[in-house]
Amino acid sequence: MTLYKHEMKQNSKGFLIWTLCVGLTCLGCILLYTSLENSVKDIADSFSNMGSVSTALGMDKMSLATLRGYYATEIAMMHNLLGAMFAAILGTGLLSKEEAGHTSEFLHTLPIRREWVVFQKYLAFLSNILLFNLVCAGMYLLGFLYMGEEINGKEMALFHFATSLMQIEIGTVCFLVSAFVKRNLTGAGLGISIMLFAADMMCRILPAIENLKYVTPFYYSNAADIFTEGKLNEAMLAIGAGITIVSFLAALFRYSSKDLAP
Repeated sequence: MTLYKHEMKQNSKGFLIWTLCVGLTCLGCILLYTSLENSVKDIADSFSNMGSVSTALGMDKMSLATLRGYYATEIAMMHNLLGAMFAAILGTGLLSKEEAGHTSEFLHTLPIRREWVVFQKYLAFLSNILLFNLVCAGMYLLGFLYMGEEINGKEMALFHFATSLMQIEIGTVCFLVSAFVKRNLTGAGLGISIMLFAADMMCRILPAIENLKYVTPFYYSNAADIFTEGKLNEAMLAIGAGITIVSFLAALFRYSSKDLAP
């Protein structure tokens, strides 16, 4: 597992930056709720009656007048988007960086199969995503405790499980892109994550494109839905898992059979 350890070490700086930035930003927003509470309560009803905008943001289901509702509609959405961007950046660079950095010639003279290279890199990706969510979830829980608010452990666990799967799905699709290209397409990865986020917003507003919910993983990781229903959408999770598995296998096949640039 030498390559796995190398990838974890190489990505440690980016991991720390993203984890601290996302975790501390969202934690700060939770702690700011005390100063915003009175004003938020005054406008909560207005926000919940903004039609399609309220639907897209989940404000028709959850009230901003409570920290729980504020977390589900604001903090969780921020965590979802920023976490997806982190996963996309990580996924797009794992395989393509070897050719972009002209290190593939050295790497593939080592006595290890390409499949094992792909597996170890992907395992490092999974480790980064899971650790990112564990650390961030811990920060948010500390914020709730500091605020003296009750925490529904099941809701929090379900949301962070779903958002981890969402990030893994997006990152794996970007991992597949990484297997096809010879340079790091970070912009493409960020574009994929932002487009999928926008697709989730749009399919909640426009009935004509409602079927986009089967494409975007942001749909099943929506905190307002999870907190309201108290469960995950198993059909959507199955579709997401299928996309993740197919993308990984396609990346494995492509990278194992492509001609690598020195």
